[in-house]
Amino acid sequence: MTRMWLAILLRDFALLMTGGGRRGGALLPVLFFISVAILLPFAIGPDAKMLQRTGGGIVWVAALLAAILPLDRLVEPDLEHGFFDQWALRGLAEEWIMAARIIAHWLTFAPLLMLAVLPASALFNLSAQQLGLVELGLLAGTPGLAALGVMIAAITAGLRGGAALSGLMLLPLAVPLLIFGAGALQQQGAGGIALAGAVSLVLVAVAPFAAGAAIRAARE
Repeated sequence: MTRMWLAILLRDFALLMTGGGRRGGALLPVLFFISVAILLPFAIGPDAKMLQRTGGGIVWVAALLAAILPLDRLVEPDLEHGFFDQWALRGLAEEWIMAARIIAHWLTFAPLLMLAVLPASALFNLSAQQLGLVELGLLAGTPGLAALGVMIAAITAGLRGGAALSGLMLLPLAVPLLIFGAGALQQQGAGGIALAGAVSLVLVAVAPFAAGAAIRAARE
């Protein structure tokens, strides 16, 4: 059972990294972030304090985009092709499959984004302390974004216009993570990171069960 679960995790990771045969894959959100990081100083001007204030928000907008972009291929293709039925016949619960998908989704966007923040910090004029807060905030909050994305993708799987509906559902639910994560650079500091981590932990704990129940309902 463990070997089968690891095989599913590696399969999901490979599909999400390559975009499931579509262009861009996991590099698309990172390229978007780098483009915004390059263009933002030209739009705002050489005001160092303004760049510092907006840098954290831009990073989190890129993280949210990275979580949204692959929503239409997180669950829908496997449900259409009957993979969940095959896994159920082999005794693998939907909750375990969704847990593997959350991990794979996180691995395909969060580490790359955290690496991209390093050169972008110079463009945003972030100090070493501010860069550390941004990285810690992403480490604490992006698992919640991944869990939220997988859960919503499972809930909307099989619905007409599910991709657009998924994005509309994710945006308001992700607001607490964005507020606490981006606010870490302002007044909340480590407290904002701790709150982002707490929200993220709750989402990671709940998402596999909610997504698993949604998959079972869609199969029936």
